[in-house]
Amino acid sequence: MDGLDITNTDPNTATDPDPNTDTATMTVTCPRCGSTGTERFYGPCTSCRDELRMKFLGEGRDVEVAEYVPKMNVTPNAVALKDD
Repeated sequence: MDGLDITNTDPNTATDPDPNTDTATMTVTCPRCGSTGTERFYGPCTSCRDELRMKFLGEGRDVEVAEYVPKMNVTPNAVALKDD
């Protein structure tokens, strides 16, 4: 794949990068801005991720919904309605 060069930047670890550790990194080209950097996962670089977080920052809001009223599928039977 273009832009994927798996390297381990920490000389104290094994030569084969372990994806379950914090030291496993790879040199990637950011698909968004085209800059080359060292990241744990393929995707946007750190600056692009920060920019996207700020751009699409969601704010919580209260939404008013109608009160739930269960639908009456069964008609009351004659015994329950019988007057004594």
